[in-house]
Amino acid sequence: MTTMESLIGLVNRIQRACTMLGDYGGGDNAFSSLWEALPSVAVVGGQSSGKSSVLESVVGRDFLPRGSGIVTRRPLVLQLHKTEDGSQEYAEFLHLPKRRFTDFSMVRKEIQDETDRVTGKTKQISPIPIHLSIYSPNVVNLTLIDLPGLTKVAVEGQPDTIVEDIESMVRSYVEKPNSVILAISPANQDIATSDAMKLAREVDPTGERTFGVLTKLDLMDKGTNALDVLEGRSYRLQHPWVGIVNRSQADINRNIDMIVARRKEREYFATSPDYGHLAGKMGSEYLAKLLSKHLESVIRSRIPSITSLINKSIEELESEMDHLGRPIAVDAGAQLYTILELCRAFDRIFKEHLDGGRPGGDRIYGVFDNQLPAALRKLPFDRHLSLQNVKKVVSEADGYQPHLIAPEQGYRRLIEGSLSYFRGPAEASADAVHFVLKELVRKSIGETQELKRFPTLQAEIAAAANEALERFRDEGRKTVIRLVDMEASYLTVEFFRKLPQEVEKAGNPGNSGNTASQAVDRYSDGHFRRIGSNVSSYVGMVSETLRTTIPKAIVYCQVREAKLSLLNHFYTQIGRKEAKQLGQLLDEDPAMMERRLQCAKRLELYKAARDEIDSVSWAR
Repeated sequence: MTTMESLIGLVNRIQRACTMLGDYGGGDNAFSSLWEALPSVAVVGGQSSGKSSVLESVVGRDFLPRGSGIVTRRPLVLQLHKTEDGSQEYAEFLHLPKRRFTDFSMVRKEIQDETDRVTGKTKQISPIPIHLSIYSPNVVNLTLIDLPGLTKVAVEGQPDTIVEDIESMVRSYVEKPNSVILAISPANQDIATSDAMKLAREVDPTGERTFGVLTKLDLMDKGTNALDVLEGRSYRLQHPWVGIVNRSQADINRNIDMIVARRKEREYFATSPDYGHLAGKMGSEYLAKLLSKHLESVIRSRIPSITSLINKSIEELESEMDHLGRPIAVDAGAQLYTILELCRAFDRIFKEHLDGGRPGGDRIYGVFDNQLPAALRKLPFDRHLSLQNVKKVVSEADGYQPHLIAPEQGYRRLIEGSLSYFRGPAEASADAVHFVLKELVRKSIGETQELKRFPTLQAEIAAAANEALERFRDEGRKTVIRLVDMEASYLTVEFFRKLPQEVEKAGNPGNSGNTASQAVDRYSDGHFRRIGSNVSSYVGMVSETLRTTIPKAIVYCQVREAKLSLLNHFYTQIGRKEAKQLGQLLDEDPAMMERRLQCAKRLELYKAARDEIDSVSWAR
């Protein structure tokens, strides 16, 4: 195979692989950019201009649907791959990748069926392309795109916008700077009215990308010829015009072989009194070679940009492969090591959330700095230490014997009753921190990219982590309740010793007449208010203490343990599992496996393409 054939064949393979791997189409990634950078030939012409016949002549096979009106209703991306002499010809569709067609009448049927699948059995059109590859020793390496024929009016069964729709679709292909325009015009019509040449002149005014093809030369009126066009006098292009003689309808009806048709075409030009001097530059075989040679020059000029795009694609794919991870080993030791590494990756991210490297851990501080103080302030001490309740509690504490000096039992019952209210905020704080830790576990699992491959392992780690957090929460709740109970079980006597004492207003004991009136009345409202005030002061002191100690207990029992031993129990369980059970934990998401497979195929393709382009570049 020549250097030219190798280079164009390489571009064909890259284009083919791009479409197979889903990279064809107007995306903004490097893959679609690579497709855009690769040249192809867009075949443009009016309806019944002979487009299909030209394509079949280039291919050497009768494989396209025929009929009156609009026949091509979807773009056909036709990639020709030259194979070794003597090898069997076959075709493959992108939408049927595992099926080879050796009967080209079945290729025609499949094109028609696939068109109908999208457009229905109507005269509607669709911009969704059909991708067809033909492998044959009788072709040159080319990518040709057959587009719907340009028309001037809508016929029955077509929308009123069909003219604009077809032109818009054709323009989307021919406007691309790397598109070579193959403009088909029938010789038996005035070239000035050619729809193909009109559109080509608009998108390629300099004619650098346009090749003009005249069909139906054998159908011109006797005594006339198309030499003015073919020799560039009536319509000049930068590239030479090529004349084509297609099979007649009678030949088609008789299933005349395309190889025979090519021979008859050569004989026509060789024996024509009008075109004999141009015979070496006419015909479908010459057209294919001309396009192939032009594509080679275009590709060579674009090798630096194509190489740059391929290198960029390789970098992106290698990065994605690192992100997706490599395939998993099958032995138990390697699987256990992989699971432990994945757990460590999750644990590292979880700790970053707690320690401030990632957001979320600050919500725990918010529990201590906002929620706990707010809950303490809302406790119903005003109601519990109201005058009426103080009287009730003190009276009940005295029983049938009223207190003589100070109502100590009443004090204790008021304090114990008040301190019991602290249980609610204490437990709520433990629960709130537990909720934050569970949320951080969820976020950390989602942010551990390596884990995304293994949904089962994700679920197991989440379950194990949440189970551990439940244990830590239970211990945290027990501890903060103990703190409250400790405050209630032993009161700080120094606090009461420092309280101002009620002054006895009794005079000299000898002045007994005034004793009853001057003594302190221990059953007055003022006395009970003072008791309530003293208890309130003591409860306030305890509240300040608990506001400090409850966070310490929760951090010690829940946050610290989560950092130190979140997955310890899970590690113990994993160490006891056998290879089959470990493998079940590493069952990847099928979508992820498919994504890695596609990524690996792309990477292999682009590395091979880079090597081939380098070898072709050095061979220039």
